[in-house]
Amino acid sequence: MIPNLIRRFVIMAIAVPLAAAGARKLSETVERRRGPSRTTRLLRQGANALQGIRPRKKRRFSFGR
Repeated sequence: MIPNLIRRFVIMAIAVPLAAAGARKLSETVERRRGPSRTTRLLRQGANALQGIRPRKKRRFSFGR
């Protein structure tokens, strides 16, 4: 049970952000060489979706927001 918990934590804390950064960098590189396309847009959207997985912190006192 503990190894599964550690494995999940490592995947969420390290692998997912690295995959998102890699997809974003690949999208920029391909776009720089060949121009914007559907593929580069999908790579960028996928990276944005992966970054959105992390939940936002809830503030105890959220004045104005």
